[in-house]
Amino acid sequence: MELTVFLQQQRPIPLNASLSCNNGEVLALVGPSGSGKSSILRCVAGLYKPEHGKVTCSDNVWFNSEQNINISPQQRHVGMVFQHFALLPHLSVIENIMLPLRHLPLSNRKQRADEFLQRVNLKGLESRLPNTLSGGQQQRVALARALARDPAVLLLDEPFSAVDQVTRRKLRMEAVQLTRNLNIPVILVTHDLDEACMLANRISVLHKGATLQTGTPDEVMNHPTNATVARLIDMRNLFEGKILSHDPENNCTRFDWNGTVLEAPYSSKFNIDEKLDWCILPAEVLLHRRVQPSRGIKENPVYGKIEELIAIGGTTNIIIKLTDNPEVKLYMDLPQHVVRRNSLKTGEEIGVTLLKKALHLMHK
Repeated sequence: MELTVFLQQQRPIPLNASLSCNNGEVLALVGPSGSGKSSILRCVAGLYKPEHGKVTCSDNVWFNSEQNINISPQQRHVGMVFQHFALLPHLSVIENIMLPLRHLPLSNRKQRADEFLQRVNLKGLESRLPNTLSGGQQQRVALARALARDPAVLLLDEPFSAVDQVTRRKLRMEAVQLTRNLNIPVILVTHDLDEACMLANRISVLHKGATLQTGTPDEVMNHPTNATVARLIDMRNLFEGKILSHDPENNCTRFDWNGTVLEAPYSSKFNIDEKLDWCILPAEVLLHRRVQPSRGIKENPVYGKIEELIAIGGTTNIIIKLTDNPEVKLYMDLPQHVVRRNSLKTGEEIGVTLLKKALHLMHK
């Protein structure tokens, strides 16, 4: 089974999006607020009718503007988990899960609802009302209700945003295990890139209703299509440069970065003197060790002064003000034990290597 979606309109919500999601696959839609993520989910679910487009699930056409087809949400058999769960407060847990099962005999409804209670680890809470549950428990009830109707597609709209950080981390891990066992397309809307990378097989980056890039988390995070995508995925090290030369024999393309010559993997698609954008992940910026310098210091060495150290969890984010270009800041992420071992402090002069293989060049 495959879900394919093409949506296009100018107003009131700009849309120019295309996506596909296969059985057993999780596709994450990421982008800033107003980028059209939730609108796409509503189009798939049949809750919103776009001006132009087509939505198909396997051989079933759910929406086709040219053929004037637009089947109802009930006929689409979509399971959906909303950001704030949308549980009916006057119904018990088991009654909420039984809601989409009204086509079955009452005894069968209860049995099926019990099965999904066990799958989301809520056995024993059948008679509880939603307002007596924690946020995490309510999220599990909403997920069980979405799955109970045996959906053709599962849609998750910011499913973890309404719970605290500790609960969110636990629910993410449970969601990873659960979605791996589902043999249906799953579309996840999230603002959290870490969440998208953890849960999704592929990521689709959206901006102003348009699909800018779709690929695996590694492809999108390490090789954004252009500077716009790089900014949307919060690529902190994003700069401009100009191509100087190509050396295919040594797998090398050289470019100028504010007077500094850097070497990147050979890329013949760029012309000499062409201006470009380039980026590198902060984790790929390597510190020159003081106690035992490595051979790597000869590869794209850059020098500067530590402007700021920010410890987050087990990682320290370091902001470096470059010696040759003080107005330019370079970001580096290091494990805290590396920071302690090298006694790094604000104001210190350090050298770093910009790994050649980690430099990603993009057309303007």
